[in-house]
Amino acid sequence: MESLLPIQEVLAELKQTLSFQNTVILQAPPGAGKSTILPLELMGETWLKGKKIILLEPRRMAAKMVCERMASLLNQPIGNQVGYQVRFENKTNKNTRIEVLTEGILTRRMQQDNSLDEIGMVIFDEFHERSLHADLALAICREIQQVLRNDLRILIMSATLDSEKLSLLLNEAPIITSKGRQYPIQLKYLALNQEYPIYRQMATGIKKMLLEEEGDILAFLPGAGEILKTQELLNQELINIKTYPLYGDLSQQDQQKAILPDKNGARKIVLSTSIAETSLTIEGIKIVVDSGYSRVPKFDAKTGLTKLETNRVTKDTADQRAGRAGRLGPGVCLRLWSEATQHNLKPHRTPEILEADLSPTILELANWGKHDFKNMTWLSSPPNASLEYGKDLLSLLGALNENQISKRGKNLLAIPAHPRIAHLLLEGKNDNLAALACDIAAILEEKDPLSKNVGTNLSLRIEALRKWRQNEFVTCDRKLLERIERTASIWRKHLSVAMDNSTVVEFEVGKLLALAYPERIARRKGNGLTYRLKNGKTVKINEQDPLNAEEWIAIAHMDAGTSEGRIYLAAALNTHDILYLAQEKKAIEWDYQKGILIARTDMCIGDIILESKPMLVVPEEEKTKILIQFIKSAGMEIFYWPPELLNLIAKISSLRIWQPEENWPDLSIENLLDTSEKWIYPFLSNVKKKEDFYKLNLLEIISESLSWETAKKINELVPNTLKVPSGSDIEIKYYANGNTPSISVRLQEVFGMVDTPTINQGRTKLILHLLSPGYKAVQITQDLKSFWKNTYPEVRKELRVKYLRHHWPEDPWTAEAMRGAKKRGT
Repeated sequence: MESLLPIQEVLAELKQTLSFQNTVILQAPPGAGKSTILPLELMGETWLKGKKIILLEPRRMAAKMVCERMASLLNQPIGNQVGYQVRFENKTNKNTRIEVLTEGILTRRMQQDNSLDEIGMVIFDEFHERSLHADLALAICREIQQVLRNDLRILIMSATLDSEKLSLLLNEAPIITSKGRQYPIQLKYLALNQEYPIYRQMATGIKKMLLEEEGDILAFLPGAGEILKTQELLNQELINIKTYPLYGDLSQQDQQKAILPDKNGARKIVLSTSIAETSLTIEGIKIVVDSGYSRVPKFDAKTGLTKLETNRVTKDTADQRAGRAGRLGPGVCLRLWSEATQHNLKPHRTPEILEADLSPTILELANWGKHDFKNMTWLSSPPNASLEYGKDLLSLLGALNENQISKRGKNLLAIPAHPRIAHLLLEGKNDNLAALACDIAAILEEKDPLSKNVGTNLSLRIEALRKWRQNEFVTCDRKLLERIERTASIWRKHLSVAMDNSTVVEFEVGKLLALAYPERIARRKGNGLTYRLKNGKTVKINEQDPLNAEEWIAIAHMDAGTSEGRIYLAAALNTHDILYLAQEKKAIEWDYQKGILIARTDMCIGDIILESKPMLVVPEEEKTKILIQFIKSAGMEIFYWPPELLNLIAKISSLRIWQPEENWPDLSIENLLDTSEKWIYPFLSNVKKKEDFYKLNLLEIISESLSWETAKKINELVPNTLKVPSGSDIEIKYYANGNTPSISVRLQEVFGMVDTPTINQGRTKLILHLLSPGYKAVQITQDLKSFWKNTYPEVRKELRVKYLRHHWPEDPWTAEAMRGAKKRGT
């Protein structure tokens, strides 16, 4: 067994702490031996009571490598005392004491054995990566520990993590720190032109290190695409130096070539994704060249899509990558960015639970009996939007019924795949299309084997796979087809179905695809290139794509775009295969463009209308609701406002100002709109188009909204007219802002009126606009007595000359008022 590894310095403390604490945090840097030495050392502890140790690894490659290393230290084959289990592969037996699992496997194990009876300890390795499966597994393990198994040990191991925060979350779990064995690392920075593609920047950085330093190089790039392009550039220029790619989709044989030293001792370059950041030890590495980027999946609950994003690494990731250069001795790390950029890096990576599709997690928890997902031990709480989206999708697949897991949900959980894929496989088997479902599932889970130039039709991919299986010539990536076939064969075994290489029936492909992505059923809009999805969104297909001739399609891969998305993988649909999804919907809405009320009955698949018929009887309540919505959006200008109504509103508005202590109604435009459903509701039965609003008697409608007592009081306080001495009823003009009301009256009609008339119980004097017989303004006054006494004599002189036929008495106080000219003989 290895000796003098740093982890051994804290082994005694760790063992003692675990003897009385059921949850412990171990902080140890890479190379300390925590992944391989520690589980073997703990295997014989008495508190285990002969039970197994589970070691969780975030990646299948790391799980296999760690297991292989421990087995070699025991001088045993894999699957004896130490074994591993990853998706579709199990190398354990009844004698296995340490099981190395990828994190999702443990979740399934806990669903089958709620108390983990045979397990004494669960070790979370590389927990700082904050994978969704690790967060979920920890949450469920804590449930088991707190409710059923107080003796279950949980050990959380991390190189870079806020251990203090985690400790508080876990009831102040003790933290044990190992200093590790990190050799000094010289950090260098090289900021290249950011307009250059990443693979060109990487090739430049690697060539620089080859000239300046000795030793093998580990280069970190975002993904396989950049790796292969970098490898191509380097192979064109470098001789006697081997380049090896390292990423998850490679075969185990190719991965081993990258990890093990060159057999001939030649200098080598390993071009890797983030897969090499943690548990893997690559022999001979003394130099790290870091592109500074990583590619991570990000789920958007608004669109229901997960897309890969290439982002700047965080500071903890950059430190983790640099540390790979100092695992075996002093090393060098070249960062392809500036020191200023380094200072601005985010400190920690975003936990996957905040950016992932949570539907598989929700299904697991629903099976666990958990419905209040927030009430669990989460280091980061799952976002509400993602939780709601996941619940909606699972309900659509029939996996949840009012948040309770259904029989279909339990069946989906039995298949180690995303609920969409599991649903596709089960429905395929029910429809006697199991072999086709297996081929579709395998292609969806792997990368696209065909070039984008051939179009988006999924059926073409299945045809290529089936031709390749019959040894026919196909222009595809054969290694990718091998991986697809491996996955398809696993699904065939799971469903107990034989391989099918018959001619593909396109509508059958679309039918199954629609089962996996029911919300992405789409219908072409007119004769164009745009499709409307079942959820109402729109997506576009390439003009040269043969699939654009299809009216109906089911979409597997697409992006959201800005205004509309783009289709990448889809299949043709026969409407007969999706009619079971159609539902009758009543559509009562206002057509803003035509200005009319529309009432129809639609047969719909989601937001896609199959057929429409006019609604013969429109429910009054629903119709009125739509009309009121239109009123509130269009505003009160759609009505005719007679002068009498404007005067009524001005009267009541004035009273609200003059007598604020009284509860006068608010007839402001804003309030009339806000309360329109209260006062106009009974008068909308005959409204069908915009012009009908203009025909409504708004004065009558608003007047009827006033109580009899209020209307009577208004008429008493602020009458519409004033009777003057001539007997005429003169209209009183009111102002909504509360300004003093006024009347306009000819002078000779108020002879004999001594005092200025008032309203509002005598509290408000009117302003008098006194007019000549020709209705020209003579005087404006609010003091009639003063006018008769001081101003009238001068006015009389002028009027007697101008209006000879009219009577202009010297004494207006006692003169008889009259409406027109004086009669002859008077």
